[in-house]
Amino acid sequence: MATALFPGSFDPFTAGHEAIARRVAPLFDRLVVAVGVNSEKHYMFSIEERLERIRKALADLPQVEVTSYSGMTIDLCHRLGAQCIVRGIRTADDFEYEQLVASVNRAQDPSIETLLVMADADHRHISSTLERERLSHSAT
Repeated sequence: MATALFPGSFDPFTAGHEAIARRVAPLFDRLVVAVGVNSEKHYMFSIEERLERIRKALADLPQVEVTSYSGMTIDLCHRLGAQCIVRGIRTADDFEYEQLVASVNRAQDPSIETLLVMADADHRHISSTLERERLSHSAT
């Protein structure tokens, strides 16, 4: 069974994240969208809110599971039996960063591949940071 992991903080889960998940889900028997929890970070949305938003958005995709995790992404891959880490990229800066992270993951376990997926043109301008800012201004 081919399993892929799509990790992120997803604070919030944007249309861009959803588009990436929908594009890659058919490529795998199982896609696990994993919401990272870092006690050092301050999130706009609780872990429960983020998980629920993702579950609702992807409810029609039976091969998609949604979970939370803390710790190293590569360790989660081992626990889930994931052979691939999916990461979306919008810009050259994203590519540079994700290439570095993929190299670190590959050094830890060369059997786990990283799949970098280019964002659709309609979603390249979307970022969680900008979405949080938009939401904070619309709430006032």
